[in-house]
Amino acid sequence: MADTGSEPGAGHTPVMLDRIAELLAPALAAPGAVLVDGTLGLGGHAAALLDAHPRMRLVGVDRDTAALERSRARLAPYADRVEFAHAEYDDVPEVLDGLGRTEVQAVLLDLGVSSPQLDESERGFAYSHEAPLDMRMDRTQRRTAADVVNTYSVAELTRVLRDYGEERFAGRIAQAVARRRAAEPIDSTRVLAELVRDAIPAATRRTGGNPAKRTFQALRIEVNAELDILSRALPAAVERLAVEGRIAVLSYHSLEDRITKRALGALATDTTPAGLPVPLPEHSPQLRLLTRGAESPTDQENEANPRAASARLRAAERIRRP
Repeated sequence: MADTGSEPGAGHTPVMLDRIAELLAPALAAPGAVLVDGTLGLGGHAAALLDAHPRMRLVGVDRDTAALERSRARLAPYADRVEFAHAEYDDVPEVLDGLGRTEVQAVLLDLGVSSPQLDESERGFAYSHEAPLDMRMDRTQRRTAADVVNTYSVAELTRVLRDYGEERFAGRIAQAVARRRAAEPIDSTRVLAELVRDAIPAATRRTGGNPAKRTFQALRIEVNAELDILSRALPAAVERLAVEGRIAVLSYHSLEDRITKRALGALATDTTPAGLPVPLPEHSPQLRLLTRGAESPTDQENEANPRAASARLRAAERIRRP
């Protein structure tokens, strides 16, 4: 969902678009090929692929109703080839069942937070804006970042900041949160960002960018269950890929990329038990990896779109059914 630009249309530059188009093209060339974009966002990748493959159909999925509204506008020229669904991307099998589709030719997952979510201050994702402490990608869900900050125990909050933000001062920040919320609830991004800054040693604050960055990332992941959803979504998406179908995944931090690497790598590995003289066909790899490790944007793209800098792309092709 890490689209750039805040409005459909001009100025919208999807991350690593050319490389994704190249990787998915062989799977989308056949008449009636179906692409599932599980994190549709503003529809930038989807629009380019629909334009490049006039016989392709799209199933566009997003948990953010505002993103779906924007993508409907952007993809209006292709309306007769597009189906939209408000759902988490681990619900892709249920979405496809509802459309009567058993398999698809390609899946794209562009993870993380989109530019509109960051830029619209009322969404509460950004430490640079004063806003309610929200961070919900799906605003129909109940739990917000304020709920996490004000109700989690110190131990639970420490775990979230350590595991999802890779914050080495997680314990200090959690203790500072507990002291502050004992006096009054923490309900704004500004208050939380200042609290985090004050909880971190002064010497550390002088390097590494805004000291609240890791805390905000951790809370966003917790509020939206991002890593749990990704862990379920990857095998579910691969299971619906046709043979010769392809999946591409854009990650924006090491936790997402690690899950993607393990999930795709496990299905690209021969699992014949050790000691047998020949590989067993039923244990041969189900996937062929299309990228050597994780690919990064070019220096030129990073210069033009700084938000692309942390992107990591992995892709694979289904080569057999289980």
